[in-house]
Amino acid sequence: MLRQIKPRNARSKRALDKKAPKPIENPKTTLFLRYTTCSQIVQDALGDLNQLRIPLAKKFTKKNEIHPFEDATSLEFFSEKNDASLLVFGSSSKKRPHALNLVRTFGYKVLDMLELYLDPDSFRRLNQFKNKKCAVGLKPMLLFAGTPFETPVQNEYTLVKSFFTDFFKGEPADKVDVMGLQYIVSISAREPVEGEDSKPSVHLRVYLIRTKKAGQKLPRVEVEEMGPRMDFRVGRVKEADESMLKEAMRRAKNTLERPKKNISTDIVGDKIGRIHLGKQDLKELQTRKMKGLKRSRDIADSEDEEMEDVISDEEPVKKPKRV
Repeated sequence: MLRQIKPRNARSKRALDKKAPKPIENPKTTLFLRYTTCSQIVQDALGDLNQLRIPLAKKFTKKNEIHPFEDATSLEFFSEKNDASLLVFGSSSKKRPHALNLVRTFGYKVLDMLELYLDPDSFRRLNQFKNKKCAVGLKPMLLFAGTPFETPVQNEYTLVKSFFTDFFKGEPADKVDVMGLQYIVSISAREPVEGEDSKPSVHLRVYLIRTKKAGQKLPRVEVEEMGPRMDFRVGRVKEADESMLKEAMRRAKNTLERPKKNISTDIVGDKIGRIHLGKQDLKELQTRKMKGLKRSRDIADSEDEEMEDVISDEEPVKKPKRV
């Protein structure tokens, strides 16, 4: 039998309720960790990704001797302890320099895993771009450019697209404010060439959105690179188990509310209903019994006088004589 944890107080009960499965899950939290040997470039990359992910991010500074592709037990422990569905693990070695391991979990168990190698020559930090940064907590617009992301067959590039979509998704939003769209994340990869051994690199760029006057109603939109700038080379991949992925993609039946016919909401927030009636015969409508619709005495006398005048103007009717 599975061990059931009983809360001892109200605080632990709230913590267990927060971690419990829900029809609409909480926003995913990302946990950033590092290996015992981690280059300064990888540490800077972890710091910049953490800056883009705030407030849904937690960063550990201590060293952890973890080998994700050999034994992911420690990552699952950290995921359950911190209630984090996404993990970014940084490491660096002679065989695999400047590596970032992207991990997703389901039920605090590793779902899938992807390893990316950061290019140190093209890497630029967030603070190296001397311009204004976007506000904390805003959701970015995502742009995936390149045929590798559009293949119907699941591969490492579709996994890159899926992971970064979850990474930058943030909290769910019912409505979008145009003023909140302040930056865009562009992830691109060129088309693979036949006969080439190396796989296409993945380029991550972050741009600020500027709106300027254009002499017309719509403004002119320009983009300015904000940073960070990262180029990745795809490494090892651990695909998700089919049964586990099917369970993770399953939705509850009551999450999507069916739209009700002829019911809408106006700008103020009031609910408006439309009722369809058949054709009505207004001649049979009872109105004489209402006090406000009763005829006054003056109107009644004038109508009686008019009727007498009409009767007097008519010719008298001749009655037959009795024999």
